[in-house]
Amino acid sequence: MLITVKGKNVEVTDALKRYAEKKIQKLEKYFGEIKEAQVTQSVQRNWHIVEVMLEGDGVLLRGEERTDDMYASIDQVVDKLERRVKKFKGKHYGRAAEEGPRERQAQREQMLAEVAGVESPELAAEEELAPEIVRTKRFPIKPMAPEEAANQMELLHHDFFVFLNQDTEAVNVVYRRKDGNYGLIEPEA
Repeated sequence: MLITVKGKNVEVTDALKRYAEKKIQKLEKYFGEIKEAQVTQSVQRNWHIVEVMLEGDGVLLRGEERTDDMYASIDQVVDKLERRVKKFKGKHYGRAAEEGPRERQAQREQMLAEVAGVESPELAAEEELAPEIVRTKRFPIKPMAPEEAANQMELLHHDFFVFLNQDTEAVNVVYRRKDGNYGLIEPEA
């Protein structure tokens, strides 16, 4: 496993680097192969912030914690990632045994019906304001099922996730709805 530890506005000592590497290696037991782990340590306004981006078994996992001590931040972010990966593995392996293809297809159709009927009145008001793009992000996408994309979104702790749908071979977006469920956006040309 390649572990990269870098600092932003702080010099990373050898002791901090070894400590972070040791803690990140604790997550290896949950993956067949961890390809890469990036640990970024920074200090902002007396907060010691640790951000970890981990790629293992084709899954991206991200976590961030801030405390008044860098070692405590490392401990907390690793604990958070461990909880997320346990939850993901439980969902991922437990649900496959419980549900068959018919149940998953019915859920997918229900999500699509909900998404098709959603229209936001806020869009008209937002069009009057000229939006400014302040960041561009590029990332590789791989074909996956919408359920897998939702799990990936949860692991990254994001509100939406862009992916290549393995069934339709089109770019889709899965997002978290206010009611706690998920929505799927399938663009039509």
